[in-house]
Amino acid sequence: MRTHRRFLCRLLVVLLGASALAVEPARAIDWQVLEAGLELAAPVAPHPAPEGDSRIWILRLDPQRFELELLNASARADGATRTAKGWAEEGPFVAVINAGMYQADYRTSLSLMQSRGHVNNPHLSRDRTVLAFDPLDAKVPPAQIIDRSCQDFAALRPRYAGLVQNIRMISCRRENVWRQQDERWSISSIATDGAGRILLIHVRSPFSTHDLIENLLELPLGLTRAMYLEGGTQAQLYVNAGGREIELVGSRGSRGLGGNVLALRIPNALAVRRRASRP
Repeated sequence: MRTHRRFLCRLLVVLLGASALAVEPARAIDWQVLEAGLELAAPVAPHPAPEGDSRIWILRLDPQRFELELLNASARADGATRTAKGWAEEGPFVAVINAGMYQADYRTSLSLMQSRGHVNNPHLSRDRTVLAFDPLDAKVPPAQIIDRSCQDFAALRPRYAGLVQNIRMISCRRENVWRQQDERWSISSIATDGAGRILLIHVRSPFSTHDLIENLLELPLGLTRAMYLEGGTQAQLYVNAGGREIELVGSRGSRGLGGNVLALRIPNALAVRRRASRP
């Protein structure tokens, strides 16, 4: 009996040791501080795309130091669209990313989109996530992604001037809610982490959205929410801060139409500007 117990104990130790070896440590991310409250990183995805460098570009910002602003062609007198870089040149912005997908008129968002002085689309669709920013109430966070499945959007809606609705990627339970698809493309998205920071994310290498989400959850980012912004050739991210200027554009993905190296004009964009003073 004692021999049997000793054998079981040794076997348990071996199995626990093997299990510990099988668990890989979290992949460290090399963050470059562009300025206080603004960091840039480009980790390689834990599970690479079938082509490209598989880098996930991430701009992480402290919403106490930086604020989001919605830019719409529909709010301009000339109605002109611009590339992400072109939108950035309109003001003292440190970064610009897509604000979301749009309709055939090349102006109107697919879902709810409004700012303090302009309503691009008043329609609240069935999509579950809404980026809220430009607070009208000092008691709410300066920016957040509201998950309508677990938060009271009706109560939060009047407390923010800026609202942008898009498709949910990561739920409030940190679950991947995107079903697997055969098609792959470049993607731009926005996320929040446990510290309340905002993350602008861009991948040029073609991923299925499901697989990109799995990569984001595996990286040590501490994400609490994530929302899809745009895919394919229109997906962009422009950064100009801390002596770095980066213009990222999307590729055609798995559609078999070749690559894309041009930044396309987009009608709606989310811009990041420095706060004039700390709140």
